[in-house]
Amino acid sequence: MLAIALAAGWGLLVGRPLARRARASTASGRAAALVARPAPRRRLRAVNPPVALTRALDTVTRRRRVARDHTRVASQLPATVDLLAVAVSAGCTPYLAVTHTVRWVPPPVSVLLARVPRSCALGVTFADALYELAREEPLFAPLADALTASDRFGAPVQPALARLAAEQRATLRRAAETRARSVPTKLLFPLVLCVLPAFGFLTVVPAVLAGLGRL
Repeated sequence: MLAIALAAGWGLLVGRPLARRARASTASGRAAALVARPAPRRRLRAVNPPVALTRALDTVTRRRRVARDHTRVASQLPATVDLLAVAVSAGCTPYLAVTHTVRWVPPPVSVLLARVPRSCALGVTFADALYELAREEPLFAPLADALTASDRFGAPVQPALARLAAEQRATLRRAAETRARSVPTKLLFPLVLCVLPAFGFLTVVPAVLAGLGRL
């Protein structure tokens, strides 16, 4: 037993430094391998030019369609307010006025305004339906406020609708004047690149050619 204990003790004394060296060499080797290992490259997704071009064209087309619908709604809103005023003056409630006006206004106003009676048929209150309409299309916000005030508090809605129609027409007139002032700037490009060269070819070039022919 004494011999076995002495052998185990000598083994621990001799083997412990060797184990430390082996552990240190293993750790340094792993660290060197981690340092030498190149960082993984991020794989770039291949871009398909036709698909990217199609998406870009779809985005541009969608934006133009939204802008065109917004312009059409702004141009048709005064007539819509006038129809609502006529329905209210005939004795209709604000809800019935909206329901009857939907049949006579052209799209896209009719498409947007028809959501109010459709939502009310599903159990939504008239005020909440008007709020959703104004949230989706901010141009309807003043109209929704006037109809909501009349529906909740019994306020006379016809003067408010007349004032709103006048304001909408004034806004359209200012927008038309702004577009009219921008027409000369838009005509500058075709005037310089198309009209002036054609005028030069028709007037200056024949005179120059005739003068050269007399020499």
